[in-house]
Order: sequence, then C-alpha cells, then structure tokens
Amino acid sequence: MTASKLVVISGGPGAGKTTMLLELERRGFRFEAEVARQIIQEQMRDGGNALPWSDRERYCRLMLERSIASYQKHAASKETIFFDRGIPDTFCYARLIGSPLENETLAACNRYRYMGRVFLLPPWQEIYATDAERKQTYDEVVKTYHMMGEAYEDCGYKVVEIPRASPAQRADFLLGALQDAR
Repeated sequence: MTASKLVVISGGPGAGKTTMLLELERRGFRFEAEVARQIIQEQMRDGGNALPWSDRERYCRLMLERSIASYQKHAASKETIFFDRGIPDTFCYARLIGSPLENETLAACNRYRYMGRVFLLPPWQEIYATDAERKQTYDEVVKTYHMMGEAYEDCGYKVVEIPRASPAQRADFLLGALQDAR
C-alpha cells in the first residue's frame, strides 16, 4: 500500500527535524510526532526498560508496532501529512543493533510505503545537544545519518538532503522540492 501524501522527514538525532516540522505546522500543515521519542519518554516515566540503552529488542519492537499504527492511521489521508521519522527508521535501528527483527522491519517497509521521496536532515554539530532521551555522541549521530540514508535507499526511496539553514528556509526548501516532485 502506498500513501503518496505521507512525507517522511528523517536524519540523525538532533539535526532539527522537529523544529522544522513545527515551522511547517505553523504554516498550516499537519505532522505526526516521532514514535521513538514518545516510547523513550513513556518508558522513563513508567519505569519501563524498552529503551535503547536497556532492552533494545523490546524498544525496536515497540517502534515497529507504533510506526505501523501511525502509518495506518493516516494512510487514507487526502492532505499532506509530514512524519517525524518513518518505518524505515526502525529498519535502520534494527540493522544498527543487529536485531533479529531486521527482516520483519524490512517486510513492513515494503508493505507500508510513504511518498517516494524522503527528506533527510544532515548532522549539524552547532545545533546538536544531548538530553535525557538523546544520549548519542556526535560521531554516533553522523554514523546514524549515513545508515539512515542507506536504509531508505535500500527500501527504494529517493533520498533528498535538506540543507543546513534556518527552520523557515528548510521548510521552504522542502515545500519547493515537493512541488517539483508533482
């Protein structure tokens, strides 16, 4: 099933995805929040261990389930909806940790298809900051970014890099690229 109105914004942690999505929301577009960060927040709040620094397999399973549910919720949308990460992000994570869920996540990527272009924000050391939910070093962020691009390409998406710029300029670039794609 392909949903051409569902657009994925991805990249490594701390690259400005959510800030750009908030700019798009300010302009009247809808976006779906990142499920991975929601899971981390819930697990920390509830004392759970489905965390990337604890039970990574369980965390990966929850990411896959929630990503599919988020996709299904919006698949029939007639309006453009932006996603802060997509199902191939879970595929990338499964690859990154050597999870046995890698094949299952790849099958989900092939079944649930977003718009053919995926937009990646590159690592940006000047804006990167760690917090209670984001613990990666900058070197890990760079590695994740490259693996993310490979994962999306391996899933058959055309990857478009969004340049380092202000949130408004990034939103302009994205909307222009979407217009060119139609």
